Amino acid sequence: METKANYVLIGAFTIIVSLFLLLFALWAAKYSSERSWREYAVIFNEPVTGLSEGSTVQYNGIAIGTIESLQLAPDDPSQVFARLRVREDVPIKTDTRAKMSMTGITGSPIIQLTGGSPGSPALHEVDTRDVPVIETEASALQNIADTANRLVARLDRVLSEENVERVANTLENIEAMTGAVADQHEDLRALIVNARQSSEQLQATLATTHRTMEGLDRELVDKLPALVARLDSTLNNLDSAAGGADAILSENRAAISSFANDGLAQLGPTLGELRLLVRDLRRISDRLDSNPARYLLGRDAPKEFEPE
Repeated sequence: METKANYVLIGAFTIIVSLFLLLFALWAAKYSSERSWREYAVIFNEPVTGLSEGSTVQYNGIAIGTIESLQLAPDDPSQVFARLRVREDVPIKTDTRAKMSMTGITGSPIIQLTGGSPGSPALHEVDTRDVPVIETEASALQNIADTANRLVARLDRVLSEENVERVANTLENIEAMTGAVADQHEDLRALIVNARQSSEQLQATLATTHRTMEGLDRELVDKLPALVARLDSTLNNLDSAAGGADAILSENRAAISSFANDGLAQLGPTLGELRLLVRDLRRISDRLDSNPARYLLGRDAPKEFEPE
């Protein structure tokens, strides 16, 4: 009897809990149906792969509604028209943006609403259409897809037949060059040895030059004070000489002016007479050289006696 009584209690408890859960579900469904909703539209210019009717609509990560319908835009098949059912108390602003998002790495796509500054007006107050349209922005999935498409296009251009042929030719040239270098390994070894010897000689020459320059520098530094002193003395002497010459010119300015005006005027005739005198002297000298006796005695020179 006790075992049967326990079964009856367990069954009664199960029935009561089931009825309570059923009533709660009915109450929740009634509450959900009585809640106020507002409809919005989102027009996507990208594929909405994975998005379906009934998918969640979130605002900054909080579920605020669902997707009622998805269809292609009748005037432009490249666009997707999504109708959203969002709670009325959610502040959808004119600067609110919609985009596709993922709930996780393996989760299903959803529509994520972001933005909406406090000072912006409500969208349904500005957009007077039957269904206000929320502006969209590119999603991360679309950015990744666009980037992948660009990379594939660039990779396709890089791996074109022409470029592949050029790479093959370059590899052949490199192989030929390495083969030629391998054939000339003895010459390369001798070249390396000569380069090493030249480097050692250059290093020794540079060391000698460095020591010589250090010696010249020290000698120049040692003699520099005496040279500076001598140069200073020479400049002082030149300054004194210039001062003396200036004083002489100042004292004899009248005589110099008279010489420049009168003396130089008489210098021309004097030089002319001097030129004539030099010409006469040269003529006399030529005659003396040719026949001095005749020039001096006025007759030919006596003939020497020659005995018979």
